[in-house]
Amino acid sequence: MSMQAEGQELAAWARMLADGTRATVCLALLDGRAWTATELSRLTHVSRPTISEHLNLLVDGGLLAEVRQGRHRYVRLAGPETAELIEGLAALTPRRTQTANNLAAVSKRDAFARARTCYDHLAGKLGVALTDAMTERGLLDWSDGVTLTKHGTAWLTDLGITIEPRRGRPAVRACLDVTERRPHLAGAVGSALCAHAVEHGWVRPIRGTRALKVAAEIRGFGLPTGVVQELV
Repeated sequence: MSMQAEGQELAAWARMLADGTRATVCLALLDGRAWTATELSRLTHVSRPTISEHLNLLVDGGLLAEVRQGRHRYVRLAGPETAELIEGLAALTPRRTQTANNLAAVSKRDAFARARTCYDHLAGKLGVALTDAMTERGLLDWSDGVTLTKHGTAWLTDLGITIEPRRGRPAVRACLDVTERRPHLAGAVGSALCAHAVEHGWVRPIRGTRALKVAAEIRGFGLPTGVVQELV
Protein backbone atom coordinates (compact mmCIF):
# COMPACT_ATOMS: atom_id res chain seq x y z
CA MET A 1 0.00 0.00 0.00
CA SER A 2 1.33 3.42 -0.95
CA MET A 3 1.94 6.11 1.63
CA GLN A 4 -0.79 8.19 0.02
CA ALA A 5 -3.29 5.34 0.41
CA GLU A 6 -2.24 4.88 4.02
CA GLY A 7 -2.75 8.59 4.58
CA GLN A 8 -6.25 8.39 3.16
CA GLU A 9 -7.08 5.46 5.45
CA LEU A 10 -5.70 7.30 8.47
CA ALA A 11 -7.73 10.40 7.61
CA ALA A 12 -10.88 8.30 7.21
CA TRP A 13 -10.26 6.69 10.59
CA ALA A 14 -9.58 10.04 12.27
CA ARG A 15 -12.88 11.39 10.98
CA MET A 16 -14.65 8.97 13.32
CA LEU A 17 -13.50 11.13 16.22
CA ALA A 18 -14.05 14.43 14.39
CA ASP A 19 -17.53 14.68 15.86
CA GLY A 20 -18.40 15.95 19.33
CA THR A 21 -20.98 13.25 20.03
CA ARG A 22 -18.72 10.35 19.05
CA ALA A 23 -15.78 11.84 20.96
CA THR A 24 -17.99 12.21 24.05
CA VAL A 25 -19.04 8.57 23.75
CA CYS A 26 -15.41 7.42 23.63
CA LEU A 27 -14.48 9.56 26.64
CA ALA A 28 -17.42 8.16 28.63
CA LEU A 29 -16.36 4.60 27.85
CA LEU A 30 -12.97 5.23 29.43
CA ASP A 31 -14.61 4.06 32.65
CA GLY A 32 -14.17 0.51 31.34
CA ARG A 33 -17.88 -0.35 31.49
CA ALA A 34 -20.18 -1.44 28.72
CA TRP A 35 -22.94 1.12 28.08
CA THR A 36 -26.30 0.83 26.37
CA ALA A 37 -27.33 3.10 23.53
CA THR A 38 -30.05 4.54 25.76
CA GLU A 39 -27.51 5.54 28.42
CA LEU A 40 -25.27 7.15 25.83
CA SER A 41 -28.23 8.91 24.25
CA ARG A 42 -29.02 10.54 27.60
CA LEU A 43 -25.39 11.46 28.17
CA THR A 44 -24.93 13.12 24.78
CA HIS A 45 -28.44 14.61 24.56
CA VAL A 46 -29.12 13.17 21.12
CA SER A 47 -31.98 10.95 19.98
CA ARG A 48 -31.87 7.18 20.20
CA PRO A 49 -31.74 6.69 16.40
CA THR A 50 -28.94 9.27 16.10
CA ILE A 51 -26.77 7.71 18.80
CA SER A 52 -27.28 4.30 17.19
CA GLU A 53 -25.89 5.68 13.92
CA HIS A 54 -22.84 7.02 15.76
CA LEU A 55 -22.30 3.74 17.59
CA ASN A 56 -22.57 1.70 14.42
CA LEU A 57 -19.90 3.87 12.81
CA LEU A 58 -17.57 3.48 15.80
CA VAL A 59 -18.10 -0.28 15.95
CA ASP A 60 -17.53 -0.69 12.21
CA GLY A 61 -14.39 1.43 12.50
CA GLY A 62 -12.97 -0.75 15.27
CA LEU A 63 -12.97 1.82 18.07
CA LEU A 64 -15.86 0.16 19.91
CA ALA A 65 -16.86 -3.46 20.42
CA GLU A 66 -20.44 -4.65 20.64
CA VAL A 67 -21.63 -6.91 23.45
CA ARG A 68 -25.01 -8.64 23.20
CA GLN A 69 -26.86 -10.04 26.20
CA GLY A 70 -30.27 -11.35 25.30
CA ARG A 71 -32.15 -8.55 23.58
CA HIS A 72 -29.85 -5.92 25.01
CA ARG A 73 -26.98 -4.34 23.11
CA TYR A 74 -24.01 -2.83 24.88
CA VAL A 75 -20.90 -1.13 23.57
CA ARG A 76 -17.47 -0.73 25.11
CA LEU A 77 -14.07 0.41 23.94
CA ALA A 78 -12.43 -2.16 21.70
CA GLY A 79 -9.59 -2.68 24.18
CA PRO A 80 -6.96 -1.07 26.42
CA GLU A 81 -4.95 0.20 23.45
CA THR A 82 -7.99 2.12 22.26
CA ALA A 83 -8.49 3.57 25.75
CA GLU A 84 -4.87 4.71 25.89
CA LEU A 85 -5.25 6.31 22.46
CA ILE A 86 -8.35 8.26 23.54
CA GLU A 87 -6.74 9.39 26.79
CA GLY A 88 -3.58 10.42 24.96
CA LEU A 89 -5.48 12.44 22.36
CA ALA A 90 -7.47 14.15 25.10
CA ALA A 91 -4.23 15.03 26.88
CA LEU A 92 -2.87 16.68 23.73
CA THR A 93 -5.85 18.98 23.23
CA PRO A 94 -5.31 22.63 24.18
CA ARG A 95 -5.84 23.13 27.89
CA ARG A 96 -8.72 25.47 28.62
CA THR A 97 -9.38 27.11 31.96
CA GLN A 98 -12.58 25.71 33.43
CA THR A 99 -14.42 27.78 35.99
CA ALA A 100 -16.45 25.74 38.45
CA ASN A 101 -19.42 27.81 39.57
CA ASN A 102 -20.33 25.88 42.73
CA LEU A 103 -18.77 23.76 45.45
CA ALA A 104 -20.09 20.51 44.02
CA ALA A 105 -18.52 21.23 40.63
CA VAL A 106 -15.19 22.13 42.25
CA SER A 107 -15.20 18.91 44.29
CA LYS A 108 -16.02 16.82 41.23
CA ARG A 109 -13.28 18.45 39.17
CA ASP A 110 -10.67 18.05 41.92
CA ALA A 111 -11.62 14.43 42.59
CA PHE A 112 -11.27 13.61 38.88
CA ALA A 113 -7.81 15.19 38.74
CA ARG A 114 -6.68 13.60 42.01
CA ALA A 115 -7.39 9.94 41.27
CA ARG A 116 -9.44 8.11 38.65
CA THR A 117 -9.42 5.13 36.36
CA CYS A 118 -8.34 5.29 32.75
CA TYR A 119 -10.12 2.21 31.37
CA ASP A 120 -8.56 -0.41 33.69
CA HIS A 121 -5.55 1.38 35.19
CA LEU A 122 -4.91 4.24 37.62
CA ALA A 123 -4.71 7.82 36.37
CA GLY A 124 -4.65 11.39 37.63
CA LYS A 125 -2.21 12.51 40.32
CA LEU A 126 -2.37 9.04 41.85
CA GLY A 127 -1.45 7.25 38.63
CA VAL A 128 1.42 9.62 37.86
CA ALA A 129 2.69 9.54 41.46
CA LEU A 130 2.70 5.74 41.45
CA THR A 131 4.61 5.70 38.16
CA ASP A 132 7.14 8.20 39.54
CA ALA A 133 7.59 6.20 42.74
CA MET A 134 8.14 2.96 40.81
CA THR A 135 10.71 4.71 38.63
CA GLU A 136 12.60 6.19 41.58
CA ARG A 137 12.78 2.76 43.23
CA GLY A 138 14.17 1.15 40.11
CA LEU A 139 11.04 -0.87 39.37
CA LEU A 140 10.63 0.75 35.96
CA ASP A 141 13.32 1.53 33.41
CA TRP A 142 12.75 4.36 30.92
CA SER A 143 16.04 4.16 29.04
CA ASP A 144 14.36 2.58 26.00
CA GLY A 145 10.65 3.25 26.28
CA VAL A 146 9.37 1.81 29.55
CA THR A 147 10.12 -1.68 30.82
CA LEU A 148 9.58 -3.55 34.08
CA THR A 149 12.88 -4.36 35.78
CA LYS A 150 13.76 -7.51 37.72
CA HIS A 151 13.23 -5.51 40.90
CA GLY A 152 9.81 -4.55 39.57
CA THR A 153 8.88 -8.17 38.95
CA ALA A 154 10.02 -9.10 42.46
CA TRP A 155 8.00 -6.21 43.93
CA LEU A 156 4.85 -7.39 42.19
CA THR A 157 5.44 -10.89 43.53
CA ASP A 158 5.78 -9.49 47.06
CA LEU A 159 2.42 -7.76 46.60
CA GLY A 160 0.90 -11.07 45.51
CA ILE A 161 0.37 -9.86 41.96
CA THR A 162 0.86 -12.27 39.09
CA ILE A 163 0.84 -10.91 35.56
CA GLU A 164 -0.81 -13.24 33.10
CA PRO A 165 0.70 -12.99 29.61
CA ARG A 166 -1.81 -11.61 27.12
CA ARG A 167 -1.27 -11.57 23.42
CA GLY A 168 -1.13 -8.10 22.00
CA ARG A 169 -0.85 -6.31 25.35
CA PRO A 170 2.56 -5.36 26.75
CA ALA A 171 3.42 -5.75 30.43
CA VAL A 172 3.91 -2.00 30.78
CA ARG A 173 2.99 0.94 28.59
CA ALA A 174 3.14 4.70 29.11
CA CYS A 175 -0.21 6.48 28.80
CA LEU A 176 -0.23 10.28 28.67
CA ASP A 177 -2.41 11.54 31.52
CA VAL A 178 -5.15 13.93 30.44
CA THR A 179 -4.95 16.16 33.52
CA GLU A 180 -1.30 15.82 34.60
CA ARG A 181 0.07 15.89 31.03
CA ARG A 182 2.69 13.35 32.13
CA PRO A 183 2.71 9.56 31.70
CA HIS A 184 1.00 7.15 34.01
CA LEU A 185 1.43 3.38 33.84
CA ALA A 186 -0.83 1.30 31.63
CA GLY A 187 -0.44 -2.19 30.20
CA ALA A 188 -0.96 -5.48 32.05
CA VAL A 189 0.96 -4.25 35.11
CA GLY A 190 -1.03 -1.01 35.31
CA SER A 191 -4.26 -3.00 35.11
CA ALA A 192 -3.13 -5.43 37.81
CA LEU A 193 -2.11 -2.62 40.16
CA CYS A 194 -5.49 -0.95 39.75
CA ALA A 195 -7.33 -4.22 40.43
CA HIS A 196 -5.14 -4.81 43.50
CA ALA A 197 -5.89 -1.36 44.89
CA VAL A 198 -9.65 -1.83 44.41
CA GLU A 199 -9.64 -5.35 45.84
CA HIS A 200 -7.82 -4.23 49.00
CA GLY A 201 -9.93 -1.12 49.49
CA TRP A 202 -7.06 1.26 48.83
CA VAL A 203 -9.24 3.08 46.29
CA ARG A 204 -13.02 3.15 46.00
CA PRO A 205 -14.97 4.18 42.90
CA ILE A 206 -17.05 7.33 43.31
CA ARG A 207 -20.49 6.63 41.92
CA GLY A 208 -21.33 8.15 38.57
CA THR A 209 -17.76 9.10 37.68
CA ARG A 210 -14.34 7.64 36.95
CA ALA A 211 -12.95 9.38 40.03
CA LEU A 212 -11.65 7.33 42.95
CA LYS A 213 -11.64 7.93 46.69
CA VAL A 214 -8.16 7.16 48.00
CA ALA A 215 -7.54 5.52 51.39
CA ALA A 216 -4.42 5.94 53.51
CA GLU A 217 -3.65 2.26 52.91
CA ILE A 218 -2.55 3.23 49.40
CA ARG A 219 0.87 3.69 50.98
CA GLY A 220 1.13 -0.08 50.51
CA PHE A 221 2.29 0.77 46.99
CA GLY A 222 5.33 2.49 48.47
CA LEU A 223 4.17 6.02 47.79
CA PRO A 224 5.89 8.79 49.78
CA THR A 225 3.99 9.88 52.88
CA GLY A 226 3.60 13.45 51.60
CA VAL A 227 2.03 12.19 48.36
CA VAL A 228 -0.40 9.97 50.24
CA GLN A 229 -1.46 12.89 52.41
CA GLU A 230 -2.23 14.95 49.29
CA LEU A 231 -4.31 12.17 47.78
CA VAL A 232 -6.35 11.05 50.78
